[in-house]
Amino acid sequence: MVRRNLNDLLSFVTVAREGSFTRAAGVLGVSQSALSQAISGLEARLQIRLLTRTTRSVSPTVAGERLLQAIGHRFDEIETELDILTEMRDKPAGMVRITCGDHVLRTTLLLKLTALLHEYPDIKIEFDVNYGFRDIVADRFDAGVRLGDTIDKDMIAVPIGPPLRMAVVASPAYFASCDLPKNPRDLMNHNCINQRMHTSGGLYVWDFERRGKQVNVRVDGQLIFNTSTHIVDAALAGLGIAYLPEGEFDPYLQEGRLVQVLEDWCPPFSGYYLYYPNRRQPSPAFTLVANALREAV
Repeated sequence: MVRRNLNDLLSFVTVAREGSFTRAAGVLGVSQSALSQAISGLEARLQIRLLTRTTRSVSPTVAGERLLQAIGHRFDEIETELDILTEMRDKPAGMVRITCGDHVLRTTLLLKLTALLHEYPDIKIEFDVNYGFRDIVADRFDAGVRLGDTIDKDMIAVPIGPPLRMAVVASPAYFASCDLPKNPRDLMNHNCINQRMHTSGGLYVWDFERRGKQVNVRVDGQLIFNTSTHIVDAALAGLGIAYLPEGEFDPYLQEGRLVQVLEDWCPPFSGYYLYYPNRRQPSPAFTLVANALREAV
């Protein structure tokens, strides 16, 4: 039986998944030149090209894709089993990777996980702040955080926060210069702050509901952002009307720096959920993290 160099195979899987020698080198903690030599050596031994390299990207060839599908999940299984072995230690340890948005990270995740991190110093958590819908399996995350109605049905979903509702707000200075909107369609006559969606690339449609009647409004305005933090800042500056989950505006509503309108058109909806694949044996570290985040019913 010919012995294979598993390090070279792991190098190949990492480069193929990352689509970049630079990012893969960072993940593996090696230099780009050493990584390139490992891949070249593997291709020479197999006598077939596994990766197509251009100046901008790296992608697997047909043979490389076949190899990636055949062995990639094996390394994931090995990593999971090694994490499970930490259960035999006095205290669980290991890395937990979570992709989420900035607001829920600041207001929920860090607050709920602070005590856990102090109690278990060997547990490490990596947060990936991303507003798109990441494929947590392909991108090798342990879990993601999304609103409940956007999670795929084949995922386990755990509520980590109370119900939310949207809010329509602007600064007192903005509303001093125009009439307050009485219904959602009045917003089409206002300077509204739009949001570009990461997944579709389109502008977010503002949706409302009252007494079973649903209204969708495509607003217009001078500003478009792809992050909620800048939308809040623009509203505070009097640059238009903003529409985000109410929690994004809470401190400024209490201080009177923002004014909320159309409250009766913004009913509650399911809040944030931690979601993850239906794995047979999650690591002890991940189980502790999930339990710490779980919202009490």
